[in-house]
Amino acid sequence: PDAVLAFLSGRGRSRPDIAAVVVNDPLFISARVDKTLATRVAELTDLGLSRSQIARLIPVVRSLFRCKSLAPRLAFLLTVFGSFDRCLEVIKTNYGVLSSNVEAVIKPNLAVLKECGISIADRPSYAFASRVISRPTKHLEEAVVLANEFGAKQGTRVFTNAVMIFGILGQEKLAKKLEFFKKLGWSQDDLSLAVRSMPHILAMKEERMRRGMKFLTEDVGLEIPYIARRPALTMYSIERRLLPRHCLINVLKGNGLLKADYDFYNISVISNDDFMEKFVQPYVESVPGLGDAYASSCTGCGVHQLKLLSKRKTKC
Repeated sequence: PDAVLAFLSGRGRSRPDIAAVVVNDPLFISARVDKTLATRVAELTDLGLSRSQIARLIPVVRSLFRCKSLAPRLAFLLTVFGSFDRCLEVIKTNYGVLSSNVEAVIKPNLAVLKECGISIADRPSYAFASRVISRPTKHLEEAVVLANEFGAKQGTRVFTNAVMIFGILGQEKLAKKLEFFKKLGWSQDDLSLAVRSMPHILAMKEERMRRGMKFLTEDVGLEIPYIARRPALTMYSIERRLLPRHCLINVLKGNGLLKADYDFYNISVISNDDFMEKFVQPYVESVPGLGDAYASSCTGCGVHQLKLLSKRKTKC
């Protein structure tokens, strides 16, 4: 143990870092420094990794640092993702990508993606990519079929996102998701329309989706087909964006300050600066306290001040 502690300290690891390594892999403390740990360092150095990179890698790869397969698997990932920092991000996101069989799982998955024109290395975020390449290849092949069935066009970002999400969910979880949407009142056409625009809607947590639909349909009064054509509405925060804006518009309408009906989607998607410029600043004198009430509601502290203003009529 003393030799292991000295080994980790010598590679720039602090005491909290060392404690984290041992917690994640208790057997690390009893590993042979000369025959195991030093050998891994030599293998990684041969790959071109620097001393500091190896030090950053140790707590991330956990027990795999003691395995002979670490260097060849990491070498392959470096060819896929192009740099050490990208590989480290991938491993942090999905530890399983480093323990997956390269020949039996990762390479076949990359081949499936390549046939569809999807390049993992071009993805700005590796959260989904790192998870999908370590999934069973059968799931990924099914995902491609489903993406086509939903009408996503190959070569588009929507198609790529659909394949990634369907591949991660798998048939069983996807079937449960579709059933969940049906219980919310969505038809197959509604869901297909939404997925073709924003596949991520199927990855949303059910409770968040349930709350969002309740607000949009009951409070705002929107129909499901309207939401399906604009699925981005389900992604915005109710407390910090949708509800404050909805209440503020009601205040302005209640005081006769808005002559036209504004589309709720257009009100929701504009930036906060644009919303302030168009719907808040022109009316702060007509409705005293409007600006402060809106600013407070956007912090997630509630919209009670706006609701009070909606009950109070103000001279235009």
